[in-house]
Amino acid sequence: MLTRRWRSAFVAVVAVLLLTSTAASAFAQNYSFDARRIALGGAGGTPNVASKLVERQRRYKSVLIPVGLVKVLKDVRVFFPNREDFDFSRAVEFSTSPLHFVLGRREDITAASFFRDMINAQLQSDLNAYRGDGFDTPLKTSAEGLMAMTWGHTFMLHEGDRSFQGIYVGAGPYLAAQAYADFDAEFEKLLNSETDRYVRSVTMGVGGGETDQLALDITGSYRARFPVFAQDGPGARRNGMYVMANYHHLQGFRFDEFNAKLRLDTDPGGLLVPNPPEVPFALDWHTSSKGVGLALDFGMAFVVNRWDFGAGVSGVANRIKWRDIQRHELALVSLFNGTEFVHARLPPVHLTNQIELPVTYSGDLSYHRDTWSAYTEYSDGLGGNNFRAGLEYRLGMVELRGAGRYSDGSWYPSGGAGFNLTRSFGVDAAFYGTRTFLEPDTHLGLALSLRFDLR
Repeated sequence: MLTRRWRSAFVAVVAVLLLTSTAASAFAQNYSFDARRIALGGAGGTPNVASKLVERQRRYKSVLIPVGLVKVLKDVRVFFPNREDFDFSRAVEFSTSPLHFVLGRREDITAASFFRDMINAQLQSDLNAYRGDGFDTPLKTSAEGLMAMTWGHTFMLHEGDRSFQGIYVGAGPYLAAQAYADFDAEFEKLLNSETDRYVRSVTMGVGGGETDQLALDITGSYRARFPVFAQDGPGARRNGMYVMANYHHLQGFRFDEFNAKLRLDTDPGGLLVPNPPEVPFALDWHTSSKGVGLALDFGMAFVVNRWDFGAGVSGVANRIKWRDIQRHELALVSLFNGTEFVHARLPPVHLTNQIELPVTYSGDLSYHRDTWSAYTEYSDGLGGNNFRAGLEYRLGMVELRGAGRYSDGSWYPSGGAGFNLTRSFGVDAAFYGTRTFLEPDTHLGLALSLRFDLR
């Protein structure tokens, strides 16, 4: 039988499995610490690394105000499946955007009751009990995301008026996730039907898989600015060619790979079979705490008077090789009567698995005037295709920002304002569109951060 600890772990797996595939278009934005960038569109993909060297208008650091985390901690009950008030849909919503506050979300949606009843082996035999608008079509989806950040110091080898060369050394967390979910077409039609629908004598199901990697990212980087385009002109002090090359050593701490399959067999009346011919739910779980890998980034950016433009490639050879993998198998022999899960820990066989993430190609173009700036950015690779276009207008103590972001076939608006309280300190606020695939509509997110100017 499955203990409470394993039941909690299993539901975490199911929740993360599906929430990860909801977050593809919003992963970077929903986890960003910079409300200014979010207001300007904050493309979901990876920006050109060299653009970080370019003085877009000013250099600053942001400190997040995690207004959404207060709500998450207040309702942390929704993450615990051994409680009666466990709520799968809320767990998905919170995990997709934990740092920022999201307005207008419902307490429960159709998907919540289906997955809750499945996990508790209390599924209703008539699946029409779960139909409604809780899912948006199509339900077959995949996603991938990477959150990596480092803190460190740049040791200058040379620094002139319009040029520099330096070596950066830093470290920080690396969290990568890849997931997919696949709903059978007949099951999808049933869930989205406006009237009762009975699919007779068939096998339907939900498949899914996920790979999560947690590592320490130790980064060494070459950073330089060369004094090209040095002629005088508007904004010429920033003119130059900026280059960056990063080497990331990845020391893996945690690897989890899940592959799950839910099987739904119906009888001639279209109801679920009480004693199916095969196990209705099975999950393979591989885990490891020993991994080593690397990743490379390269970028180049140019500043010519009021214009900034550049291109880069990130995540070259981005891979971690995991060893001494431990295997687990979990199964649910019945979907009814509160049946417990069966867990088996398989003998170790010294398995290894190398996980490699896609390479991301990116480019950006911006134009600056004294009182306003326009930004565009595009990336293709990890996280799919992402494009954003944003505008910032500076009015002294107040800065207004707005943007549109295209990701995964949908447009997401964003906007916000910055308030310059002193010459070196300000507060940024941003509103942005976000949604999970469990929700038919886009919701409004709120992000807040403090800004410290480094000029």
